Amino acid sequence: MANPNKARMSPQHLKADEDTYRALKGIPHYQPYKDDYSFPAVSAAYHKLNAAHEAELHARHTHAATRDALIAAQHDFHELILGVKSQVRAIYGPDSDELAALGLKKKSERKGRGKATGKSGGKSSDGTAA
Repeated sequence: MANPNKARMSPQHLKADEDTYRALKGIPHYQPYKDDYSFPAVSAAYHKLNAAHEAELHARHTHAATRDALIAAQHDFHELILGVKSQVRAIYGPDSDELAALGLKKKSERKGRGKATGKSGGKSSDGTAA
């Protein structure tokens, strides 16, 4: 009776099967030709299905809680690292080797912003006023 199909059954099929199981409970003298299809066998499979659904639900909740704890730990760690960088900048200065050791650029290594010269009031290349 093992099914090699690994895909989930649709909720409609599962509901129909559960409805059939409930209806089977109402047939008082059900005696199949094969014991594999007896009410106790079907009832055991139904209870096994419910236990598997419950186990999956618990696993999903555990996974969600673990994921949330991981995300919180990541954010806490990131905030601490940002604080460490700020503290190193404050203690050793913005142009220190310690700051560079953390992977940050020294102030002296940053590109300076070029000064924009406007057309009015500027001087031409020969030194005369434009």
